Amino acid sequence: MTIEGFTDAAVVLIGHGSSVNSASSTPVFQHAAELRRRRLFARVLECFWKLAPGPAEVLDGVTEPRTFIVPLFVSEGYFTEEIIPRALGLRAEGAPEFARLQRRGARWLYYCSPIGTHPRLTDALVARAQGIAAEHPFPRAPKPWETSLFIAGHGTGANENSRRAVEKHAALIRERASFADVHAVFLEEHPRIEDCYRLAATRHMVVVPLFISDGLHAFEDIPVRLGESEANVQARLRAGQPAWRNPTERHGKLVWYAPGIGLEPLITEVILERIAEASAWG
Repeated sequence: MTIEGFTDAAVVLIGHGSSVNSASSTPVFQHAAELRRRRLFARVLECFWKLAPGPAEVLDGVTEPRTFIVPLFVSEGYFTEEIIPRALGLRAEGAPEFARLQRRGARWLYYCSPIGTHPRLTDALVARAQGIAAEHPFPRAPKPWETSLFIAGHGTGANENSRRAVEKHAALIRERASFADVHAVFLEEHPRIEDCYRLAATRHMVVVPLFISDGLHAFEDIPVRLGESEANVQARLRAGQPAWRNPTERHGKLVWYAPGIGLEPLITEVILERIAEASAWG
């Protein structure tokens, strides 16, 4: 997209991060580097919830008159609506809501919506599903109408919004009527990821994780829930191989498992669109 008039503004990209899996930080660094390459903003900074530098630390060093804070998270859930806003001082402890546009001295802070709820991610999920089957056609790549598609998310009882983004994208894909059936499944809520085999209406299954990074959940937890042994997963990861061999037969189904969507170039465009949306607030 074309975006102009932001050379006075800073952008802060916030990711989850992990001290266990360095790949969890890769999407944040990739998209920050691309934004810097385009020279649209005064500064582009990265920060993480589970790694240094943290959100509050980075924000304290920003002096530009406008700062756009973009959470590289999937949903308007526990982290994006409660934990991070409190860490940034945007939301008071126990407050039922908070303002996404706030003044702090001479600066304006714009807390953007998370990228995972953007409608363009639906296209990215479909592209991942079709791409992984085409990349590993055994004995041939199944047609979408021969395929059961599963969008895998985290889910949490801590915030009911956590699952909504996953369900929304699954519903939008279902409306297109391209796949035989489309389901949202979760690590921590029902239906569980391991319920895929019971829910699938076809022999061919494609599972696409709606996670921004290929971190612990996408690399390890979901393949294990799909039936791969922890020992095999760890051995493949140590060898630099994908944790899931595409396709793998389980419970009479032929299963393809796609990478997370965080490294898609489209994500940079979604970040820009979130910033443009926020700039219209005031």
